[in-house]
Amino acid sequence: MKKVSFDFSGDTALVTGATKGIGRATALALAESGCAIAATGRNRDELESLKAEVKNIGQRCEVYAADLSDARETIEMAKHFCGLLDPISVLVNNAGVSFPESLLDLEIDSWETTMSVNLRAPALVSKVVAAQMARHRSGSIVNVASLASVSGIPEHAAYCASKFGLHGLTKVMALELAAFNIRVNAVGPTVVLTPMGIQVWGEPAKGDPMKAKIPLGRFVEPREVVDAVLFLASASSAMTTGQLLLVDGGFTTQ
Repeated sequence: MKKVSFDFSGDTALVTGATKGIGRATALALAESGCAIAATGRNRDELESLKAEVKNIGQRCEVYAADLSDARETIEMAKHFCGLLDPISVLVNNAGVSFPESLLDLEIDSWETTMSVNLRAPALVSKVVAAQMARHRSGSIVNVASLASVSGIPEHAAYCASKFGLHGLTKVMALELAAFNIRVNAVGPTVVLTPMGIQVWGEPAKGDPMKAKIPLGRFVEPREVVDAVLFLASASSAMTTGQLLLVDGGFTTQ
């Protein structure tokens, strides 16, 4: 099967959680498609290595280290990039955390961090970036949600709550921003074989029962999520907004 190809020549994308996993792969794929990159994450060294990779591809890359569990840092990061890069035409709200634990063992700090990073940060970043997009009357926002946006998963109370919330936020954003020709969609993968996904689901005793519920019989490769993100960010989905594109191998068909 041929590799999916998109053209983002002349575009600039802000990608959160860009240091590893889906975020890093998305930033690199956008750069390979002609897009300039604004990247944020917590690890400065990993941001610098991403910057070098993007520059080797031949695209501009600006980086800013920020902890998205902190509202002030989140807003400052978004304002920094909007002042430095005008316009930002694509926003990928990818940053996310997960602390698997049962409801009876729920830790308040885990709950607060999960909600701050997975739900509040996309809202705050979008608020700043969408204001700039609105002035240009153009833009595409893609929220990296999850299968956990539509399905409960044991030991993922906070994570599911945050991703269900992100699904709802996506719909409200799509309704409010359509008047400015800004599209907002979300991608909902099942377990992705990123370092975080492998850490949580890598043990066969835990991963195999989940995999057995997926008709295609496997977990998702990061590039398969990236291709969905790029599709929703691109002109190929020009009449698509407010949608959650599930990349779940058929999990929700049962």
